[in-house]
Amino acid sequence: MIIGRLLAGIGIGISSAIVPLYISEISPTEIRGALGSVNQLFICVGILAALVAGLPLAGNPLWWRTMFGIAVGPSVLLALGMAFSPESPRWLFQQGKLPEAEKVIKTLYGKERVAEVMYDLSSAVQGSAEPEAGWFDLFSSRYWKVVSVGAALFMFQQLAGINAVVYYSTSVFRSAGIVSDVAASALVGASNVFGTAVASSLMDRQGRKSLLITSFAGMAASMLLLSLSFTWKVLAPYSGTLAVVGTVLYVLSFSLGAGPVPALLLPEIFASRIRAKAVALSLGMHWSSNFVIGLYFLSVVNKFGISSVYLGFAGICFLAVLYIAGNVVETKGRSLEEIERALNPAI
Repeated sequence: MIIGRLLAGIGIGISSAIVPLYISEISPTEIRGALGSVNQLFICVGILAALVAGLPLAGNPLWWRTMFGIAVGPSVLLALGMAFSPESPRWLFQQGKLPEAEKVIKTLYGKERVAEVMYDLSSAVQGSAEPEAGWFDLFSSRYWKVVSVGAALFMFQQLAGINAVVYYSTSVFRSAGIVSDVAASALVGASNVFGTAVASSLMDRQGRKSLLITSFAGMAASMLLLSLSFTWKVLAPYSGTLAVVGTVLYVLSFSLGAGPVPALLLPEIFASRIRAKAVALSLGMHWSSNFVIGLYFLSVVNKFGISSVYLGFAGICFLAVLYIAGNVVETKGRSLEEIERALNPAI
């Protein structure tokens, strides 16, 4: 069991870093945001499907074996699908495989855009003929600011409490008097799917930065509502309803921006020579923060109370709004090469 979970974790860790990078490099500029958020949408669909797959467990303790068996299906489909998917044209160009890059661009964008995309790629390469950066280069004065933005976005995403809310939503609902754990979990999952679907339609119209600010502001308000529902005696008769409403609004707010945007934004703002390592570093921050929240959330709740913890999450969300307003750049409607030149004018 431990070895199996270790292997699954390695696979998920690799895919969580590579998939947003791959999507950003093969997507046309005008729909890159929508395609990036589709990835998050189907992660949410997968979470909801996992909740549904676990329903028979209550009546059949041996069902867990079947659940793991079901998970083989998506894994095989992903492996087979990627075997037939095109390589990133940017990677091919960087490796000097120009004929293959042109062929992939023709497949992805149509033959009429081959010259335009190849020109963008050649301009980026001429502007920066340096070799791929090393790990220590990420911490140099040249790149540290943009790398720190990537790490900070994922840190805020996790420390704002999303996994605490999802992992322990049934316990929170139960303490507020909501009897049906399954119904509560399904409601959270459905809210996640709906919000992400809305975000995918807004990503290339509203822009990444505005969605992030709106998302974290909504999460802060929702956490404040949850905190007050557990402390204000005047709200005690409505605590159950407010717990459900606050949790659903929180998940909905998260899925509008804080969920899908960071994984999409990071490959866009990182220069090509640091992109792979910087994305990996940022995703490392994501999983580290996820681990810390999962490990200590219940202990902190038992010591300080759920209301104080939710108030802390609200404060983190508010800090995230201020940080994003001052440090995140808008990337809507710009090619990866244009973004790289804008963020690194000296290159």
